[in-house]
Amino acid sequence: MPVSPDWTAFPRRRLPALEVTGGTRMTLWNAIVVGLKEIWAHKFRSALTMLGIVLGVSSLVTMSALVQGMENGAREALVAVGGLEKIRVEAQPVPVEQRHLRDFATGVTLDDVRALEHSAPDISKVSPELRFDSPPTLAADGKTHRTWMTAGVWPIQAQLMEHTIEHGRMFTDLDNEMARNVCVIGTGIRDELFGKPEDTGEPVVPIGRSLTINGYPFTIVGMFTHYESEQDRRSRELREKERLERIASGKTNEPAGGAKRDRGWSGRRSNFAFWIKNNTVYVPLNTLWMKMKSGQSNAPPVPKLSSMEIKLRDSSRINEALTQVRNVLMVTHRGIEDFSFRTQEDRAEEIDTFIRNARVSGGLVAGISLLVGGIGIMNIMLASISERIREIGIRKAVGAGDGAVFIQIVIESTVIAVVGGLLGLATSFGFIRLITILTPTDNAPVVTAAAMALAFSASAGIGVLAGLLPALRAARMNVIQSLRYD
Repeated sequence: MPVSPDWTAFPRRRLPALEVTGGTRMTLWNAIVVGLKEIWAHKFRSALTMLGIVLGVSSLVTMSALVQGMENGAREALVAVGGLEKIRVEAQPVPVEQRHLRDFATGVTLDDVRALEHSAPDISKVSPELRFDSPPTLAADGKTHRTWMTAGVWPIQAQLMEHTIEHGRMFTDLDNEMARNVCVIGTGIRDELFGKPEDTGEPVVPIGRSLTINGYPFTIVGMFTHYESEQDRRSRELREKERLERIASGKTNEPAGGAKRDRGWSGRRSNFAFWIKNNTVYVPLNTLWMKMKSGQSNAPPVPKLSSMEIKLRDSSRINEALTQVRNVLMVTHRGIEDFSFRTQEDRAEEIDTFIRNARVSGGLVAGISLLVGGIGIMNIMLASISERIREIGIRKAVGAGDGAVFIQIVIESTVIAVVGGLLGLATSFGFIRLITILTPTDNAPVVTAAAMALAFSASAGIGVLAGLLPALRAARMNVIQSLRYD
């Protein structure tokens, strides 16, 4: 009679990766515990194996945080000039097919403004804008300054352009009707004509003071708040901190009146919107027309506006709103299309394209790091199986099926990747902190839950894929040959 082999003759060694629970089956939790014990048993090897995953996850989260910070800065500038809800209507030359009607072209006028107010339900606000033919000269206290953002407007223009009055008031409809010589200025104009607070060591609020525009006197009744991007704010705060440190150490005698401001334009396109708002001068439209432009020899009998600023009720209905505006203007212009539209859609699309390209390029770099980490896990799992051939044979001999062995190896590789992913998430915060210290004036990185979830899921997925080939090799091992392996 065949004699059953005496399995007790085989020495039973306690190896973490092959502990048997419940005879032949291993629960998912026990498999995870075994995987953790395997990592702990080979700390240095496991750390090197997880390094690629750690770097991949941390680089993916850090890249996403930096891109999110840049996106926030770009959209901040877009919102500062009215956002997607704002449309500008400007005069344009008569189209070629209508050149025979150009003598009848009226350009953009106040009649268009009033018609849009009553006949375009998708429009919430509309304001006319009348500018000088060339940048006017502003003068006060013996100083002069020129800015092309000097315009005659209605009071509602401040709301439409997202302006906030910090000192004084906005001129009123009565000021406009009476054509009073009043104006509201931005902080950039204040800095050029009346001095900067950081130079004087005290606030400079020129409310009630006078300035001249091309020689015409105006009284300042209001001043807008100072506008700056997050980059400018961080840069200003850093300069202030460094200046106070110099004062405390006795290396400078400058007054502690505040850091020098970046007035919004430092060569970065995203800050141009803030520079424009800080260098704006608004006067009543009637004042500019009646007292400064109507007396010119080539002036038309009614004011031809430079543009109209329009605010939509809902940016998602921009196409419907543009159709309404065009239909109304075609009626007031008697069928002559001597006007054009400017929207913020192109700017928004540029932002979307830039952010998308940055995410794709950064994601590719992080993906390569994760792939290298996955190859490292696969390599170490193949080496581990080569070391454990005899133990795998013992497990199969006591009843473990191919599927159980396969699942155990996959779980072990996944545990390594998951632990590496968690360490990568923690490391990413260190990288972000380091970047913030090295570049304190850039847009602050913004860590999102979606980026962290994506990075962690990618690391877990890499762990599963990296364990498939080693698990398949272990599951296909022959029991007899495995037992004879030494």
